[in-house]
Amino acid sequence: MKTLEKALMSVNRWALILLLAAMSVIIFINVINRYYDGQALPWAEEVARHMMIWLTFLGAGPVLRYGGHIAVDNLQDSLPRKAAIALRGLIALLLLAFFVFLIWWGLLYVERTQYQSTAATQISFAYIYAAMPIGGLLLILHFLFILRDYVLERRFASDDHFDANASASL
Repeated sequence: MKTLEKALMSVNRWALILLLAAMSVIIFINVINRYYDGQALPWAEEVARHMMIWLTFLGAGPVLRYGGHIAVDNLQDSLPRKAAIALRGLIALLLLAFFVFLIWWGLLYVERTQYQSTAATQISFAYIYAAMPIGGLLLILHFLFILRDYVLERRFASDDHFDANASASL
């Protein structure tokens, strides 16, 4: 299971790194081109926007895994241990239900937009909306890897790059 978890994190991180790098290069070249030629690449802003959508949905899972999403924990801090565990269990169920809803709704969007094309690149909008169900699936996978520690101890994953507990105390 640890091998699968490490592979998921590695693939997810590299996808985010490559998307962000490609988006940065496209925007940089477009700015330079606009400065020197006075003309922008007609597809650059559209492609960068679509890459940003994919970055958002692919990045939500690792952010959830490390406890980086905004949260209000005053209530669970003030509750007795068993009640706090029950509350976190309820929160976990609600989150998982939302992630399933995200997948379901995303698949509907993919189906409904498969014959619509983007303005500049003429690709199907389904490729852009596919970020929703894929991101929802990644959210479920990342959350399942930390679910037990989150519910029982309100502990998130941590590594050399990010530790939510250390940043929360700043």
